[in-house]
Amino acid sequence: MTNTIPAATMLVVFDVDSTLIEQEVIEMLAAKAGKAQDVADVTERAMRGELDFSSSLRARVATLKGMPVSILEEVLEEIRITKGAIELIQHIHAQGGKAAAVSGGFIELLEPLSRKLNLDFIRANTLETQDGFFTGDVIEPIIDKPAKAHALSEWAEELGLALDRTVAVGDGANDLDMMAIAGVSIGFNAKPRVRDAADHCIDSGNLLDAVNLLPKN
Repeated sequence: MTNTIPAATMLVVFDVDSTLIEQEVIEMLAAKAGKAQDVADVTERAMRGELDFSSSLRARVATLKGMPVSILEEVLEEIRITKGAIELIQHIHAQGGKAAAVSGGFIELLEPLSRKLNLDFIRANTLETQDGFFTGDVIEPIIDKPAKAHALSEWAEELGLALDRTVAVGDGANDLDMMAIAGVSIGFNAKPRVRDAADHCIDSGNLLDAVNLLPKN
């Protein structure tokens, strides 16, 4: 007898910063470099859609030049997982679904977080390093707004799911493309542009409140 893998019932793709976690990791990293306010200003403008994401990402990452890679471990210890995130992902899995995260942040932090959260797919930017220090640049390709939508579509295809069985959850302008193609879009503590575009909005700060918004089996 051939073993068959049950088909996935849904795919839920989360943004990471200010969605699966409470903070913005680039701001946390910049704080270690003494550049927190500079980066916060650029981040806010990018999240409002006022700046091209790729150029703003490079501007923010440039502030890390010369900092030791070891600060990643310090930041990882300070990251706070959003209330209800673990429970929501457990629910998704219990319903036969898959949970994913795609981030304009960094894979170096998302990988260990994904193990805590039990995510099925992840994608994020990679920080360039040399001899144990950040160079101040990121390695191509940049995970920007179109790349987030591509990741959702790619994972859905891999799972054999129609897009109407997908959910996108995010807070900022960088999430708009993946929210536009998903069957259900959820703004979580969303910026105004996302609030206007999303099918649903959650303002409680608790991701578990998304349970009743997921596709039904």
